[in-house]
Amino acid sequence: MQSTAPVRQLLRLATAGSVDDGKSTLIGRLLHDTGSLPDDQLAAVTDESGELDLAAVTDGLRAEAEQGITIDVAYRYFSTEDRDYILADTPGHERYTRNMFTGTSTADVSVILVDARVGVVRQTRRHAMITQLLGVRHVIAAVNKMDLVGLDPHRFEEVREQLRVLAERLGIPDLLVIPVVAKDGDNIVRRSERTPWYDGPILLEQLEAVEPAEEAERSPDVRLPVQQVIRLPGGGRRYAGRLASGTLSVGDVVTVLPEGASATVLAIDLLGEESDRAVAPRSLAVELSEDLDVGRGDLIAGGASLPVAARELVAVVCWMGEEPLREGSRMLVKHTARWVLAQVAEIRHRLDPEELTQVPNPEYLALNDIGEVVLRLSGDAVVDPYQQNRETGSFILVDELSNDTVGAGCVIEGRAAPSGRQSEASWAQPVAPSPSASNVLWAFGPSAVESAARAARDLAESGERAYVLDVRAQRASLSSDLSGSATEEAEHRRRVAYLALVLADAGVTAVVADPQGREADLGQARALSDLAGKRLDVLGGGRAG
Repeated sequence: MQSTAPVRQLLRLATAGSVDDGKSTLIGRLLHDTGSLPDDQLAAVTDESGELDLAAVTDGLRAEAEQGITIDVAYRYFSTEDRDYILADTPGHERYTRNMFTGTSTADVSVILVDARVGVVRQTRRHAMITQLLGVRHVIAAVNKMDLVGLDPHRFEEVREQLRVLAERLGIPDLLVIPVVAKDGDNIVRRSERTPWYDGPILLEQLEAVEPAEEAERSPDVRLPVQQVIRLPGGGRRYAGRLASGTLSVGDVVTVLPEGASATVLAIDLLGEESDRAVAPRSLAVELSEDLDVGRGDLIAGGASLPVAARELVAVVCWMGEEPLREGSRMLVKHTARWVLAQVAEIRHRLDPEELTQVPNPEYLALNDIGEVVLRLSGDAVVDPYQQNRETGSFILVDELSNDTVGAGCVIEGRAAPSGRQSEASWAQPVAPSPSASNVLWAFGPSAVESAARAARDLAESGERAYVLDVRAQRASLSSDLSGSATEEAEHRRRVAYLALVLADAGVTAVVADPQGREADLGQARALSDLAGKRLDVLGGGRAG
């Protein structure tokens, strides 16, 4: 059995603030004063006079340096004697709200900067609202540039009262407001002698005191999204993935969803070492007592409550697409390792960050808008509410033609398909189904045709029926109505995938040769294969859907 070594605590924090609030300087100071800057990086941000440009530590993109703002999410790492930290440096500009949303989604603590001269502004409200929506348990407001208001305790109290009112309106339970001067280091890592009127925790003291919101604590129920099926040399299978929550032990009875079948855990493999117990978050492979139909995208669950195999999602969505999201829009949902097609059934409201209100029944969600939507799915997504489990309660939205990520969502509620209503998308079962579900195999690269032909021969020699589909050769017959644009190439590939799945329904393994494609192009094929209940494998790789 694997020995248990002491594990250092890990705290994830995210920083946010309006443009010119001094966020980059605060992060640079935090890294510098904790001794977390390598010598070469320290030298790069120090001028000839020995003056430190702390903001340059984090503004790594050329566009950021030129504009003096943070654009992308950057992850910084630092440590103290007591714990390790991962810091998500999120952008402050309203245009990049989507980056702040994704950067904050995994945080235990949110640090929001406020300029002491101007107090709470629109972006402060937006950042606080996103923090509350994402269920971040601990919020620190750093009132920066106190030196520019003469380190006035009365001004600090005015800003603290603004923040208290904001937290009360949003329902943020744990808010600490700290006066800081980031460029000089006041109350960041060391207590400032210039603020004797402040006796609360300084920034690093509070970070050291906060207890990380471990997923095992947040949700004691076992959630193991299956990412890969491993066939054992002597027979049998193990199911690999990252344990999202809970504690899994040999002998536990678990349920495989969406199928709903139960089995007992026979073995747990932790990176090649057998163990009788695993605690989230941990990558592992499990062996079950029953020979079940388990594939990539399925969920192994246990505990007092089970997630919902949902055909309808009520969710908060941060829209990241250039084109607005409207009712009726179609897209792909990627939830854990599962892909399903989705349609927007309803946009219930849009959040107004200025008034902290909900605008009911908006016509659309524009870039960086956040709102509550209802999505209808073509297949099951096994979900928990986001507030219970961040991994099984979150998803991304992907454009079905361009494969661009166009949104991120947090599940409020998952609903099974209402009785009497068929899903808009359905897959007719064959009249005489094959006794064993055939795979669709997909080959990429310059030698895709040869690889596909070789795989088909191997299948034929083993008694399986196989048929090779060449993506290029099928163009004249399947897609003569399409041009050669990137969008229509994606549509042609979808048609080939549909034909391959029809063959699989008839008991024939379809081997697709796609010399000019990439595995990233299989978004729609994955969704179709999940809907059809078939396996899609990439030749030379793992299961793609």
